[in-house]
Amino acid sequence: MKHIAVIGAGVTGITTAYSLLKRGYAVTVFDRQRYAGMETSFANGGQLSASNAEVWNSWATILKGIKWMAHKDAPLLVNPKPSWHKYSWMAEFVAQIPNHHRNTVDTVRMAIASRRILDEMAEAEGIDFHREPRGILHVYRDRHSFDDAAKVNALLAEGGLERVAVTPEEMRALEPTLTGDFYGGFFTASDYTGDIHAFTRGLAEACMRLGGRLNYDTSVHRLHHAGSGVDVLWEPAISQPGQAPEQKTHVDAVVICAGVASRRFAAQLGDRVNIYPVKGYSITITLQDEASRQGAPWVSLLDDGAKIVSSRFRDRLRVAGTAEFNGYNLDIRADRIRPLVNWTRTLFPAVDTSAAVPWAGLRPMLPSMLPRVGPGRQPGVFYNTGHGHLGWTLCAATAEMLAESVMTNLGSDNRSAAMPAPAPRRAAE
Repeated sequence: MKHIAVIGAGVTGITTAYSLLKRGYAVTVFDRQRYAGMETSFANGGQLSASNAEVWNSWATILKGIKWMAHKDAPLLVNPKPSWHKYSWMAEFVAQIPNHHRNTVDTVRMAIASRRILDEMAEAEGIDFHREPRGILHVYRDRHSFDDAAKVNALLAEGGLERVAVTPEEMRALEPTLTGDFYGGFFTASDYTGDIHAFTRGLAEACMRLGGRLNYDTSVHRLHHAGSGVDVLWEPAISQPGQAPEQKTHVDAVVICAGVASRRFAAQLGDRVNIYPVKGYSITITLQDEASRQGAPWVSLLDDGAKIVSSRFRDRLRVAGTAEFNGYNLDIRADRIRPLVNWTRTLFPAVDTSAAVPWAGLRPMLPSMLPRVGPGRQPGVFYNTGHGHLGWTLCAATAEMLAESVMTNLGSDNRSAAMPAPAPRRAAE
C-alpha cells in the first residue's frame, strides 16, 4: 500500500486526504495546528457559490483597486510598500486578463461539480455542517453595476449555471428581512451555504475512521525529494521526554495543500507555485435575542458593490468580505472590521451586533485565480492549492481531480469508492 503525505489540514487538505483514502492509499496529514480547519478554513463567508466564480482578472478590477487605494475601509486594499513578490504576482495577474472568459467558465464548471461531490461526502459520512439550501442572492444598488452583472450571466450560463434576474420586490420576497434601496439582483437557487469549519472537522474524523493518520501540532520544516519518495522533516509542537527535536517520515508521495505556505514548500521541491496571501475578514454574530433571530437573513447575500457576503448558520450570522494585499499578515484591523459591522446594521437593523467576533484569514491566490491541481516536476510530488476566495466552493472537485492524478501517476488497486470528477486542468501561472 503506497503511503502519501498531505501537507495541510484545511478543507482542501482534508478533502484530498479523504479522496485518497477512499482509493485505498495510506494517508498521513501534517498540520501545525491542534485541530483541522483552524486557519483559512475557520471562519470564511460560508458560501458554496458557483455564482461567484468570475475570476478577478480584468481592467475593471485594476481600476477599482487604484481608486480604492486611498481609502482604508475600501473593499480592496493594496499596501503600496514595495515587494518583489507582490508586484511580480500582480504583473502575472494582469497577464491573465486575456484568459478571463475561459478561466471563469472553467471555474463555474468546477464549482458545479464540487457541490455535488461535497454533498456526497457529507451524506456518506453523516456530517452536519449547517447546510442551508436557500440559494444566493446578489444585490446591486444602481443600473450600471446591475448591467455589468448581466454580462457575467452569459459566462455563468456557458459554464452550466442558471442565475436569474430579480426585481427589488422579488428580492424582498426571497429575503423579507432585507432593507435598503436596490436597483435589482440576481438569484442562484442551486447555490447554498454551510459552515466550512464544521465540515472540515467532520470529514477529518471520517478520515481517521478510514485509517488515515492526522499528525496535528507538527511543524513541517522541509520536504526533501529522496529519489524514490519524499522525506517529510517535521517537529512536534510539544516534544516528549527523550524524543528527538526533528522527526523524519518517508512517504511514496506528497500532496501540498498548505495554503499560503505552499509557495515555500514548492520551492523546496523545485517547483514554482506563485501564491500570494490575500487577507479576508469576517465577523460572526451570535443571534442572542429573538429580535436578532427574526431580523437576520436566511438567504445568503452577496453585495457586489461592497464585496461583502452573509451566511446564516442557525443562531449565528457570518458576514465576510474585503481583500487586502499586505503580505503575510494576520492582524485584525478595526478599520477593516468596521465596514462589516456597519453593513449588517444598515441592511439588517434588528440584528444586535454587540456579540460580533472578528476574524482574519489568508486566501492562497494564484495570478490566474485557478487552483494548481496535479503533479510537480519530480515524481511523487503533487499540488492541490491556490484556490483563493473559492476554496470552500471548489475543494471537493479538486480533491477528486488530485486523487485521479495520483492514481494515474502512482497506480492503485482500489477504485471502488472513487467519485466522478471533472477533467483536471492545470492552472496557468
